[in-house]
Amino acid sequence: MSVSAGHVVAIRARLQQVEERITQACHQSGRSRDEVTLIGVTKTFPASLIAAAIEAGLEDFGENKVQELMSKLPKIPKGSCRWHMIGHLQRNKARQVALYADSFHALDSRRLAETLNRHAASCGRVLPCFVQVNVSGEDTKFGVGEGEAGELIEQTSALANLELKGLMTLAAPSPEPEVFRGQFRKLSRLAEKYAHLGCTALSMGMSGDFEVAIEEGATHVRIGSAIFGPRQ
Repeated sequence: MSVSAGHVVAIRARLQQVEERITQACHQSGRSRDEVTLIGVTKTFPASLIAAAIEAGLEDFGENKVQELMSKLPKIPKGSCRWHMIGHLQRNKARQVALYADSFHALDSRRLAETLNRHAASCGRVLPCFVQVNVSGEDTKFGVGEGEAGELIEQTSALANLELKGLMTLAAPSPEPEVFRGQFRKLSRLAEKYAHLGCTALSMGMSGDFEVAIEEGATHVRIGSAIFGPRQ
């Protein structure tokens, strides 16, 4: 795929700005920059922009929908990046995730965990997963409630072909940083409770709140518009 030099320049400039903000947030919280993985969220963005971002140095990409991932995979050289599935998943699409995703961030039920485990076993691999927790309590968001999370965490850790990496959440939008800081802190404390099961990573923080998420322990931040520009 031909890559637009203009796209590479624009994305590289935005990436540098995001990197500076990540580095500053890590410094503020006494953490190393190496502790945070930057995932470029490419939902609705074309494969040409993904190729430009790879050229600009980005290595991790997040897709919300399986069908969108499948349409982009043939256009991106295999092994040139890592793919994170970060959106809600129906069980009838679990096989594609088990085959093609490097990790899955939205595990929200035992039935989905068992389905993914079965497909991962048939592929001869272990799929890294994050349990999605709805810490904001919003009806519009997927994920298990805080009170149900422990059971799903334990069930997931017992499955041979899933690797429990940690927890994921989407904070409720708010003009006040302290509102979503409290939600991120809830997820961090929940992960600490189950660290003995391997639940050590935190996938939280997007373009509007990732600095607060890093200050509260995020290990994976999912950033789209701050890297790729406004979505059409």
